[in-house]
Amino acid sequence: MPAQTRQWRPGYPLDLGRTLFPLQHGAGDPAFQRTPDGAVWRASRTPDGPGTLRIRQRADGIDAAGWGPGGGWLLEQLPAMLGAHDDPAGLVLPPGPLREAQRSCPGLRLTRTGLVMESLVAAVLEQKVTTMEAYRAWRTLLRDHGTPAPGPAADLGMRVVPTAREWTLVPSWAWHRAGVDPKRSATVLRAARLAARLEQAAAMPPADAFARLTAVPGIGPWTAAETLQRSNGDADAVSVGDFHLPNTVGWALAGRPRSDDAQMLALLEPYRPHRHRLCRLLPLTGARPPKYGPRLTPNDHRGR
Repeated sequence: MPAQTRQWRPGYPLDLGRTLFPLQHGAGDPAFQRTPDGAVWRASRTPDGPGTLRIRQRADGIDAAGWGPGGGWLLEQLPAMLGAHDDPAGLVLPPGPLREAQRSCPGLRLTRTGLVMESLVAAVLEQKVTTMEAYRAWRTLLRDHGTPAPGPAADLGMRVVPTAREWTLVPSWAWHRAGVDPKRSATVLRAARLAARLEQAAAMPPADAFARLTAVPGIGPWTAAETLQRSNGDADAVSVGDFHLPNTVGWALAGRPRSDDAQMLALLEPYRPHRHRLCRLLPLTGARPPKYGPRLTPNDHRGR
């Protein structure tokens, strides 16, 4: 199938790499690749079927190409994915490292894919495990149970996430081999059976979308926030329950080396409705809280 193409000019500064960074689940992500020519490749399961999207940034704008039944849908969604519906101007920061980070990176926009399940499954896999474990599980499941990405992305080894029905057909031993414990796999299965209702959250107001996701057992505030940050471009969705975020926020906003969720939320409250946007700026400051105390260590569920 020949590629469909689209040229688009953002009309605002765009840092393509930083904007799309949250959509990549590790360097070996079968659904997200960067090639030496600077292109970003995405393989997605869209309402129209599987699709591949290639994005290249030029001096005068964006060149994009789409393949597969879902290629046209991905091209239609390109502006939203690259932050066209985002409004970063509302975040007003006091003088200091965060304001400097904001000033130095005006091209950081919040992506909006319009696809709930792909981000929800990835977020469930990241529940209470190390990033390394979650990325490995994602790679294994997509390679074993996904489908080849349409177009030339197949030559890159790229895969499209399973359909909702295909997720329900993944056998228990395959979850085990991917290092996914029964609690997380059960949550994915529950979500897959409700996929049509969950996908509707992409068009809902933030509070309604959050309620729709958290109504599913096993999907709590952290998982819902991580999903809606990507599917809906929710600038205010805070990842409550994150292992590192409270300390990072506490250090950046109050010089406090250790903070809990309640303290973090109190510090972020003045920045509604841009609390997640502020959190995206934190890594750009280079500031890190002191490291001490226990660390989350990998678990191997395959031998259990």
